[in-house]
Formats: sequence, C-alpha cells, structure tokens
Amino acid sequence: MLTYIRNLLQYRELLYFFVLREIKAKYKQAVLGVAWAFLQPLVLIGVFTVVFSYFARLPSDGAPYAVFAYCALLPWQFFATVLGRGTGSLVSHQGLVQKVYFPREIIVFAVVASAIVDFTIGGIVFLGLLWYYGMQLTILGLLILPVFAIQVCFVVGIILILSPLNVFFRDIGLLIPLIIQVWMYATPIIYPMSLVPERFRSFYVLNPMAGIVEAYRKILIHNSIPDLASLSIAAAVSFVVFVLGLKYFKRVEFKLADVL
Repeated sequence: MLTYIRNLLQYRELLYFFVLREIKAKYKQAVLGVAWAFLQPLVLIGVFTVVFSYFARLPSDGAPYAVFAYCALLPWQFFATVLGRGTGSLVSHQGLVQKVYFPREIIVFAVVASAIVDFTIGGIVFLGLLWYYGMQLTILGLLILPVFAIQVCFVVGIILILSPLNVFFRDIGLLIPLIIQVWMYATPIIYPMSLVPERFRSFYVLNPMAGIVEAYRKILIHNSIPDLASLSIAAAVSFVVFVLGLKYFKRVEFKLADVL
C-alpha cells in the first residue's frame, strides 16, 4: 500500500488538473457560476421544510426542521454527487484512457475532490443556518472529520467498483439514478432514525449512510458523541468496500482501454 501511494503521488499534478477540469466543467457557461452551489441546497431545504415539516409534520428530534434536514442533506448530496458523476467518469474520459497511461483511479479521485469543494460551500450554508436559528457548535464539532473520512472511504470504494463496471455494462449508468433515489429514502434524511421500528433497527444500520448521517446530526445539532455501534458498523463496511473496490479496479484497469 505504501508503494501504491508513493506511485500515486507522482501523478499529483495530473490529479490537480483533473479536479480543476471537473469544477470548471460543472459551472461552465452558467450565468450564476459557483453561486449554484449555494442556491441548490437553499432551494432544496426550503422545499423539504414546507413539504415534510408543515405538510407531513415529520418530527425533527427537537431541532428546527430546516437545520435537521440540511444536516443530513449535506452529506447525502456529497454522496449522491460522487456516486452519479463517479460511475460515468471513465466513460466520459474515454479519449484519455485509450491514449495515455496513468493510474485510472485518478479520474475517480478527481470526482471526489471536486465534490469536496461543493461540500465545503454547503458547509458554509449550514453554518449560516445555525447562526440564523441561534445554535452553536462546540469543540465536539471536530468529530465530524473522522465521520467524513469514513464517508469518503465508503463512496470511493463504491465508485471504484461501479466505474469500471459501467465500462463493461452501460446499464449501470442508467441504473444509478434509481439506486440513489431509493437509497435516499432508506437513509434517515427527511425523518429521524427514531421513527424506524426497533425490530428493524439492527438491519437498518447495515446501511453505512444511516450511521454516517445520524453521526452528523448528533455532532452538529445535538453537540454529543454519535452512536458508536452504528458508526463502527459504517466504518467496518466502508473499509471492506474500499479494499474490495481498489482490488477490483486494479485487476480490470488494463482492460478498460480495449473495451472503451
């Protein structure tokens, strides 16, 4: 692994240019430019608050629903963005993959890095919401860093599997939007985990995003230690998925150019 990381660092400048390209491609010829990164979450949180708080009257664990929902929507948007863009990343860079050698996973890592930029901007919006509702972060807020690391590990592992699979079977790219939509409702984003019946809870937390999203809320809203059991399950699953994803990606890496 150390040798692998050392070899990968030799291509750090290429990674930088891929990240820059991803960011520019996303906002190219957009009138509002990067402002969309602020506008999209604000619109979503407005819709969520009206529909699920005022109409459906879903509980929010004692927090303002806008803060409650956005605290989960922020990591979910990061996850969904990476999953959607990362799955088709090798196909969209077909010309480079066919003509030039470089570690192909750099393309995947660039998608993740560019999504982190949007995540950071969304984090600024979240801090604005906390200020508006008179809520404060404590030193426990730093615990969000290992939680975010677990999430990155999980989503990178997934797209290391799905991106080459999408090269071999293009149906994967068509299936991903449906998977994202179903997965969202299987994760406590618009509702609290307390609504999940106790008898199903042990199976429910096998979804790593459930433990991760709940950890975000515990740390950022309730200023408390997250549930270590569900977070440990998320960390273990994420690590296994990452290792399997990296092994699979490296195994099929040299077949990609021929199939593309």
